[in-house]
Amino acid sequence: MKRYSLLDLSPIPEGGGPAEALANSTDLARAAEAAGYHRYWLAEHHNFPGIASAATAVVIGHIAGATRRMRVGAGGIMLPNHAPLVVAEQFGTLEALYPGRIDLGLGRAPGTDMATARALRRHMAPADGFPDDVVELMDFLAEGPEDARVRAIPGQGSKVPIWILGSSLFGAQLAAYLGLPYAFASHFAPAMLEEALAAYRAGFRPSEHLSQPYAMMAAGLFAAETDAEAAYLRSSHLMGFARLRMGKPGKLPRPSHDPGAGIPAQVLAQAEQALAVSATGAPAMIRTQLAALIERYQPDELMVTGMIHDPAARIRSFQIGAEVLRELQEA
Repeated sequence: MKRYSLLDLSPIPEGGGPAEALANSTDLARAAEAAGYHRYWLAEHHNFPGIASAATAVVIGHIAGATRRMRVGAGGIMLPNHAPLVVAEQFGTLEALYPGRIDLGLGRAPGTDMATARALRRHMAPADGFPDDVVELMDFLAEGPEDARVRAIPGQGSKVPIWILGSSLFGAQLAAYLGLPYAFASHFAPAMLEEALAAYRAGFRPSEHLSQPYAMMAAGLFAAETDAEAAYLRSSHLMGFARLRMGKPGKLPRPSHDPGAGIPAQVLAQAEQALAVSATGAPAMIRTQLAALIERYQPDELMVTGMIHDPAARIRSFQIGAEVLRELQEA
């Protein structure tokens, strides 16, 4: 593991609103930079009552402005929702404002339900144009000819680093074919993690962007001074995910000592399985669990995430995580 980073979904807690969630994200980003995280990513989700990062490029700009050194980016932008030119202009502008600090992760899913996807796109293309859109976006960010009929200004020549995100073999194969870094969403969809990483590494073709494969995996992180406290903090994330599976999305729940109350056993088991790639506990337990994940999957970079209702406890969780990951990195 070369680096460790942080994914923030900017959760809106029960009892709070978007303004509070975004202020919490700003505080967390500053703490993450001080703790040594290499990059801080935000994700595009729409029509989710519990997530405040729908206008992802806007939030990235705010977080980049509130920090000084840490890379800030999208994990990711759901490209089917946008024209590649608009994304190139947005991230070209961010790169002009914060040179050398902006990342652009691209996802193939809509990041929402189909009704909202239609509202975003106004029309639904009959075919999957994600690979073509990625190549078009890469062209807009490259050093294009000055006499090109359409240029991204800002954007052209910015060479904002592009990542392919995924939770299946499709993204792994596309990233390998294009010679781009790859990030796997194992924090909520771990089923194909091992297979996807193997496919990416085996099929990787060196490019002007990357000479050898670079793979990131994501993991949940819920750390506290005791194992019991960490499990209590994690209950918010577990309940929120289970309610989403039940078709009842909402704000991030307050923690509970009985997270299974009111949730069918089968749904709770499915949620636990989806969130299995994670570490929960006191520092010693966190170290054991994260070390096992790193040893098994050999990621070039580990990105941790975790939605905790209390913003102070969330900051402390990621501080503990950074201390442990720094030790593992040095080891």
